[in-house]
Amino acid sequence: MAESLAGRLLVASLSLVDPNFFRTVVLVCLHDENGAMGLVLNRPLSSAPVHEHLPAFAELAAAPPVIFQGGPVEPTAAIALGQFRPGFTPATAVVGRTGLVDLSRPPEDLAAALESARVFAGYAGWSAGQLEGEIEEEAWFVVPALEEDAFTADPTTLWRRALRRQPGKLALFAWAPADPRVN
Repeated sequence: MAESLAGRLLVASLSLVDPNFFRTVVLVCLHDENGAMGLVLNRPLSSAPVHEHLPAFAELAAAPPVIFQGGPVEPTAAIALGQFRPGFTPATAVVGRTGLVDLSRPPEDLAAALESARVFAGYAGWSAGQLEGEIEEEAWFVVPALEEDAFTADPTTLWRRALRRQPGKLALFAWAPADPRVN
């Protein structure tokens, strides 16, 4: 492992056709020699409003206020990202003031520390060396994350927007059709 990818985005390349990751944008939250963990930022579950599943967090939920499909690993586990208020530091910082949220803390404590939150069901996980192998196979584009990527009000267009803001030829992938055979 050359350097940690925590705080970076993995943008699915056109060769990644696994339905779990087709055209996804994953924020890498943890990455070390033992593996990596990330959250898919562009898979909102419209049938899963936060207020129905975690009512204590409904007021903090960023728009759209639904639970997101964070990845195929442990899909019944709730994981949250929070945008922390100035002066509060997340235990696990990811990018800027964004970090993982301890959902076992009392909601009133979290409300004091957070400006907003995004709740995920499950996560994306890689064993030691697995993510590096997928990157070497060009399954992922590794790009800088913007703090607002995790809390965008329009997550379904994030794949295209994340690519469009990249320099050079990488931005051209944003305009590729979903099925390159129909191009």
